[in-house]
Amino acid sequence: MQGHFVEIRGEIITLISVTVCVRDGIDWIDDCLDSLINQTYSPLEIILVDDGSIDGSREKVSRWGEHELVTAIAQTAQGLSAGRMAALNESKGEWVAITDIDVRPEPDWIENLLKATEGEEAVAVTGRTVFGTGIDIVSKIRSVEIEAKYRSRPKNTTLANGPCSMFKRDKLLEIGGFNPSWYHAEDMEVSLKLIEAGGRIIYTPDAVVNHVPEQGLMRFFNKRKRDARAHVRIVRKYKTKSDFLGSSWLVLSFIPVYFSMIFGLIWMMTDAPPVKELHLHPGLMMLVPLMIWYVLALNSNLKNAITSNKIKSTWVIAGWSLALWQGIILG
Repeated sequence: MQGHFVEIRGEIITLISVTVCVRDGIDWIDDCLDSLINQTYSPLEIILVDDGSIDGSREKVSRWGEHELVTAIAQTAQGLSAGRMAALNESKGEWVAITDIDVRPEPDWIENLLKATEGEEAVAVTGRTVFGTGIDIVSKIRSVEIEAKYRSRPKNTTLANGPCSMFKRDKLLEIGGFNPSWYHAEDMEVSLKLIEAGGRIIYTPDAVVNHVPEQGLMRFFNKRKRDARAHVRIVRKYKTKSDFLGSSWLVLSFIPVYFSMIFGLIWMMTDAPPVKELHLHPGLMMLVPLMIWYVLALNSNLKNAITSNKIKSTWVIAGWSLALWQGIILG
């Protein structure tokens, strides 16, 4: 091995480091690592970090460290960003890929990420995450939203997503790597820092990872609250990017629209006179924003999820909206 390269049969080939962190995800480790050791690209080194697990993950991580491709690191519970930084410091590749323990990269994931950089002046490349659809409406809403977001994504992008991205190691270190103080969305911060430093991030739809279905209402709401908190932190430091929120702007507006409807219904039960020019009760007029919201929703990324089960999905979106508002306030 010579620095960031490996000589194989007389040919110098780029070494790529793949990093993944886990905390209390014992049921996900084997499937994720199996998909990584079976990548079509070689040479690879896989750096697996346990972040203070108490469910047996640490022992399983240690066993995986016996594999010839895997380096295992154990640390106290410091968070995902600190885990990514520990892996970055341990890495030896010219490129450092990051993924999550609850995804299963396609066999040609790394190969296609590297292929996308050929002839491009890029400091990072990001691929496509496909969310699985489980039996509950939460997983369907998440799957539909993410699929639509990737469908309209341009080649030059502002976010190298955590589950499916690869960075030039030296450029990542030049900006300080991953900030351990970030509780969430460390991929947003490093992406913007790379761009501020003059770097370019490109997107390729051919590099695919499959995310396990995101199921469970409370887990979904807590993640969306974290997303909103992270976005507030980003807005404080960097120029806002629509790439980060997508249809969440529409979801965010649901709570004020909903309360407008409630207020309108209460008002309609009073003896308030109608607006003479329109011959409408003012309370009825307050239902108009909700109708407009549904028209916008049915022409957005949420369309398929809403039309499949209108009542239940509406309540899920209401909870999602509330979680976003909580995150903004806490952020």
